[in-house]
Amino acid sequence: MRKKTLLIILFIVLFTIRYSFCEKPVIDAESGILIDAQSGRVLLQYNPHIKLPMASTTKIMTALISLENGQLKDKVKIKKEAVGIEGSSIYLYENELITLEDLLYGLMLRSGNDSAVAIANYIGGNLEEFIKMMNKKAKEIGVNNTNFINPHGLHDDNHYSTAYDLALITREAMKIEEFKDIAETKLWKANRDKNNVFYNKNKTLWEYEGGDGVKIGYTKRAGRCLVSSATRAGTQLISVVLNDRNWFEDCYRLMDYGFDNFNTYVIFDKGQYFNKILINNGIKDYIPVVTKESFSYPLKEEELEKVKLYINLPDVVEAPIKKGDFIGTVTVYLEGKLIHEEKLVAKESINRLGVIKKILKGFEK
Repeated sequence: MRKKTLLIILFIVLFTIRYSFCEKPVIDAESGILIDAQSGRVLLQYNPHIKLPMASTTKIMTALISLENGQLKDKVKIKKEAVGIEGSSIYLYENELITLEDLLYGLMLRSGNDSAVAIANYIGGNLEEFIKMMNKKAKEIGVNNTNFINPHGLHDDNHYSTAYDLALITREAMKIEEFKDIAETKLWKANRDKNNVFYNKNKTLWEYEGGDGVKIGYTKRAGRCLVSSATRAGTQLISVVLNDRNWFEDCYRLMDYGFDNFNTYVIFDKGQYFNKILINNGIKDYIPVVTKESFSYPLKEEELEKVKLYINLPDVVEAPIKKGDFIGTVTVYLEGKLIHEEKLVAKESINRLGVIKKILKGFEK
């Protein structure tokens, strides 16, 4: 009787563990998403394309534009229009001289709206030009349901984004090392006489294992908005929730699901040998072909056998060939859907045969 009871308990425990790992979490967000930062794969989504106000998560794009167009040590003279902006502030004053670096930390940690305006004026020359830069960059990275009206996120009916778009913007920003450093900093001391200590408002850095960013946002109209990021064992996940009263808890639930159910697999390494191709009129008969870049992808265990690779190479190429020359492609499919295409290139250089060597080679045949 006791053995039966233990078996029943064990079965219930195992079933519960499996269920908790695989079941899609329930969240309170009006819109939400979870993506893998490296590949961009969407792992979970909840109404991800609804256009909503996004409050201070706007500042991710502000920081991105700033880092692409300015230098951290740049000295910024504060204009009058950047002083006294409503909401969160780092209390800039007119004619203050401050580094762009300190403004960025004030932007991302303290969520300074005045810092956002100061950055926009410096990088864009004026607010209007900076907004154009923000919207142009959005289009460049495939963000199609976002419109920026300001650099800070204070409410405007024409200022909006989506959970999906914010995930793409964050993924792009995370490619910049300086952005990653700022986003994961818990405390920063600026080089100014007062109001110089900025504490990060993003609790993900303290509360979640591997937490490394990114940005919180709140207005009455937008509700609580959060972009969180965490990295474990080389896998970085980005979760976004918009208008969510349980913003941190729900971002954690999304990332828990991602880390529990997906592993990042190396599909192929950079320089991995794939085949050799016959070469005409070369000092060698064959040329080895390798991948130009590596490719990794997050997969559930049951998806492994559903990954298929297809190689597209010519039967023969003509010499001369230089190392790194494009030869063909390898395409990767998951359940019949294209997920990646990679170039296959020459592993080495092969010179063309000279006239005499070509004649002698003909006699050898």
